[in-house]
Amino acid sequence: MKPVKHVIALDVGGTGMKAALVGADGTLLHEARRATGRERGPDAVVESILAFAADLHALGRERYGQPASAAGVAVPGIVDAETGTAVYAANLGWRDVPLRAMLSDRLDGIPVALGHDVRTGGLAEGRIGAGRGADRFLFVPLGTGIAGAIGIAGAIEAGAHGYAGEIGHIVVRPGGPACGCGQHGCLETLASAAAVTRAWATASGDPDADAADCAKAVESGDPRALAVWSEAIGALADGLVTALTLLDPRTLIIGGGLAEAGETLFTPLRAAVKERVTFQRLPNIVPAALGDTAGCLGAGLLAWDLLATEVSA
Repeated sequence: MKPVKHVIALDVGGTGMKAALVGADGTLLHEARRATGRERGPDAVVESILAFAADLHALGRERYGQPASAAGVAVPGIVDAETGTAVYAANLGWRDVPLRAMLSDRLDGIPVALGHDVRTGGLAEGRIGAGRGADRFLFVPLGTGIAGAIGIAGAIEAGAHGYAGEIGHIVVRPGGPACGCGQHGCLETLASAAAVTRAWATASGDPDADAADCAKAVESGDPRALAVWSEAIGALADGLVTALTLLDPRTLIIGGGLAEAGETLFTPLRAAVKERVTFQRLPNIVPAALGDTAGCLGAGLLAWDLLATEVSA
């Protein structure tokens, strides 16, 4: 068999990991999932990542006739892409984990690219997903929190210190709910899937109700759900208009769990954003296309980009 050049792509979440071996043309040659082992502590998560990557490395060598040329890894929290350090991840209990060096050592010295999970997912959405063809885009996933990825000419802008795109911490309701970042009234405390879940559980009197249940109740015309949904969309629109004013994206991509509500979210959201703009140009507001595979696909792109950079250097 002719050897097949490929890279390892690994997307690390709070409880699970998604991985793939990705060919030079973007083909997913192999896909796999594995638990992080978070319940065993931070060190166990690191070892789970290293072991998963090593198994993928061995499988690639055996099945495709040569080892992976590089690896791309997306992790949650704050990432220093220059040093390859996972600086902080609250849900994994990490602080200053030199993950890139540890992975490269475990993978026989191949180059490793490390990226923030949302920015990595945004890279995939921008190049091969909902933002394909857009020279400027903003990717905003609405999940447990709200983050963002700023896309410029096929690349993601990380900022001078790795914090660019943190739209979830724009204060949209001064004096509002306390946020984990230390502020009050941040966007993610009001318009994330977790925020809608909390608000709907309270409004409905059902502690087990979640954001998806709220969306269904909106569709059935429940006035309590409509009030919760309207509050969330108003806060989201306020935050997005701030972002549009600063960034002027051509396409605004909305993903995450809340986006699964489809037009129940997008129809009123587009209207709310349109109501709030004055001189700004409205972007195309579209749902993300890649779902929970975006992070893994983006990790593969990080790996191929790293190889291209090394060749050109």
